[in-house]
Amino acid sequence: MRYQTGLMVVLLAATVVLVAVPAGAQIADQLSAYTGANAEGYLQPLANAFGADLNSNWYHSAHIAVDGFHWGIEFPVMGVIFSDDVATFDATTQDGFTPEQTVEAPTVVGDGGSITVDGDANSQFTFPGGFDLNSFGMTVPQIRLGNYMGTEAVIRYFAIDMGDVEIGNLSLYGFGVRHSISQYMEEDFPVDIAAGLMYQKFTLGDDFIDANAFTIGVQCSKNYGWIEPYGGVSYDMFSMDVSYTSDEEDIEMTLDSESSVHLTLGVAMGIKPVMANFEYNLASTSSFGFGLYIGM
Repeated sequence: MRYQTGLMVVLLAATVVLVAVPAGAQIADQLSAYTGANAEGYLQPLANAFGADLNSNWYHSAHIAVDGFHWGIEFPVMGVIFSDDVATFDATTQDGFTPEQTVEAPTVVGDGGSITVDGDANSQFTFPGGFDLNSFGMTVPQIRLGNYMGTEAVIRYFAIDMGDVEIGNLSLYGFGVRHSISQYMEEDFPVDIAAGLMYQKFTLGDDFIDANAFTIGVQCSKNYGWIEPYGGVSYDMFSMDVSYTSDEEDIEMTLDSESSVHLTLGVAMGIKPVMANFEYNLASTSSFGFGLYIGM
């Protein structure tokens, strides 16, 4: 088996935000057999979960005042619970192994056990196991600023030097805007309504990973003092490109883009300046979120 250093870097980047992070040596062992379509199938569930997390938990109310300064420092947490249907994929032997065989092999989130098949001349090919992950979680601090003519801005940012010249730096930034629709309605309209969009970008090293997330939609909420139910409908898009070198060959891999309609149901509670929120997001890859925010 050949070690695919580039793919090891890809998974190292992803595991920065995992609840349980496997050791680097384990990652290398698991990925040593995979390139091409096998690599895409192996990593796809993790990419889908990453996109679902990024496109969630960026608002907790539809109320946006027409004017007056407000600010907030927020710590949203987003997570995905993996279903059984993303634990395996159809993997095919490679590197000239004969006869060619296709098996149901674990994805990166699947069972930790490997699968070995026998070939010609007593040869064997091993499909590596996954990391037996039940969930994927991440948090990205964000700042909320407003208001101007019923408009507010949301900024997400996280960056870290991985301390390895091969891996390079990791960064995630995002910028969103929301605008009050309620200001154009009658004062006694029963709920607050807003519309907004957000773009986010995740990069690792010199083009090892380049991921983009975008969401656009409408939100509504109803304030009852210390508790505020909220919801929203949006359209989400996510894509991830991976570039790496294998045996001195430059390889570029694009994981399947995921776009879907996204329904959010949540509740915010507390007394300002400290509030908390909980939400569930129903989409092609569903997710949940909770968080704490401080602001006025």
